[in-house]
Amino acid sequence: MTRPSARDEAVWVGVDLGTQSVRAVAVTAGGEVRGAGGHPLTGRRDGPRHEQDPESWWTAVGAACRRALRDVPAGAVQAVAVDGTSGTILLTDRAGRPLTPGLMYDDTRAAGQVGRVDRAGAHVWRRLGYRRMQPAWALPRLLWLLEHRRDLFGGPGQDGGGVRLAHQTDFVNARLTGGPVATDLSSALKTGADLVAEDWPHDVLGELGVPAGLLPPLERSGTPLGVVAPSAAEFTGLPAGIPVIAGCTDGCAAQLGTGRLSAGSWNSVLGTTLVLKGVTDDLVQDPHGVVYSHRAPDGRWLPGGASSTGAGIITRDFPGRDLAALDRAAGAYEPSDAVTYPLAAAGERFPFVAPEARGFVLGEPRDEADRFASILQGVGYVERLCFDYLAMLGAPVDGDLTLTGGATRSAYWVQLRADVLGRPVTLPGHAEPALGAAVLAASAGEALPEVAAAMVSVRATVDPRPAHHTRFAGGYLRLVGELERRGWLPRPVAEHARERTSA
Repeated sequence: MTRPSARDEAVWVGVDLGTQSVRAVAVTAGGEVRGAGGHPLTGRRDGPRHEQDPESWWTAVGAACRRALRDVPAGAVQAVAVDGTSGTILLTDRAGRPLTPGLMYDDTRAAGQVGRVDRAGAHVWRRLGYRRMQPAWALPRLLWLLEHRRDLFGGPGQDGGGVRLAHQTDFVNARLTGGPVATDLSSALKTGADLVAEDWPHDVLGELGVPAGLLPPLERSGTPLGVVAPSAAEFTGLPAGIPVIAGCTDGCAAQLGTGRLSAGSWNSVLGTTLVLKGVTDDLVQDPHGVVYSHRAPDGRWLPGGASSTGAGIITRDFPGRDLAALDRAAGAYEPSDAVTYPLAAAGERFPFVAPEARGFVLGEPRDEADRFASILQGVGYVERLCFDYLAMLGAPVDGDLTLTGGATRSAYWVQLRADVLGRPVTLPGHAEPALGAAVLAASAGEALPEVAAAMVSVRATVDPRPAHHTRFAGGYLRLVGELERRGWLPRPVAEHARERTSA
């Protein structure tokens, strides 16, 4: 990797394409953030549909990068990498111009295509460990586009009539380089990429009617894709000619941004929803099809899953409130007599798949503070159940646990989660996927764990309070039992959770 003579002068740029904004950071090899910038995004939701305008991604990337690089000398910038939301796709023409909106990661309009996808690709999905696809995954949505946007295709043929599939990161990388790019294996997982063979399963996709020419080539995250074109340099402030490095999904970027990449390490991202991502040497096999594994740049695996529970229910039920005051009041209810399953919208994805799941409250909270406490504890219980589920699958779960996401702004909630889980938790100094993308940009040709460890600082380690872990066991088991009774949580999973609690 080419660097200035003074290594600490060099910076690498990471760009995070989130749901609500684009964030860019310029980071040194020692982890100092020399510049940061953001720009908001908006979308359109209509029932199961969730779309964004791809051109708004590029507009936001330009604005975020210009702000991040405002005080950074152009000669210091070494490379850039982009992460994006998992499974967000669109169709473009040969020149990379969007032909459709971006169909977002949680768009479930193609739920009716899942059975067809699972029948055609059963042998591949089984080998990849996740067994079956979920309604929000990208391959069902691609089939929906092929069926409902036939006007885009010039007739039969193996090239797709000049139409191309692009993931969110592909669209931005093509604008950065000025031409077609490969897609990273991480972004392509939910589109059906075979991460073991590191290729598309052409027989499966052919059976599903996906034109071979529609698909971009595949590369591992961390692979150079090209260089920043002059037009993109003018628009973004990135120097022309610097490498554009293949990125990953935002969940994988968050894991890389923790700096903890040894087998058994995990990152729990708690924002609107809860996402867990870990590191394993071997591919995790899940007979229930809940956990799926991305491929790490070094060939190891990044298993995890995304729950539909999280802080979104607080945004919904306590809008505009003083959350710090509610935190202080919630401390009087440990544990709450009420048990909340904190699902803000319909359907659950992890630690079980239940499209029919709905949130509920067992018992009657005594007051508003008790209700708030039961929500915080309920999220902790779901997080604990996720780890019990991963342990049941044989995944190593006893390594470092890092907490990231907006919920880490609440010191009380961080402490509560450590108590419910009964384990120490680590808070990084800069907890954001954009940092993980910068780690990828800096790691091309370098050892990823060493690069990540050097670029990520630790803000604090929080230990569970003595005796508090057992205090929450009763509430946890009540939630597990109710999820099992409703038929959402499989009995073997519930029994394993009870065994681990009594151990």
